[in-house]
Amino acid sequence: MSQERLNRLRDEIEALDAELVRLMEERRALVIEVGSIKRKLGLPVMDPTREAAVVRRAATLARDQGGDEELVRDVIWRIISSA
Repeated sequence: MSQERLNRLRDEIEALDAELVRLMEERRALVIEVGSIKRKLGLPVMDPTREAAVVRRAATLARDQGGDEELVRDVIWRIISSA
């Protein structure tokens, strides 16, 4: 493997990291808005059934794309718990 190829791969990884951070922040903003609407409607903010469905859906997407389902489950649970 050449140093040039290594550098290009690292650049691609950094670009993906930036996109991941942007997407996480976009998701976080949406979750905050959902929570605000739920509070105004008098609904419970926490919904374990919905959270589990979100995680299952993400794991299915990972599986369908040949990805690591467990990794995706872990990441999505972590994102949900941080909100």
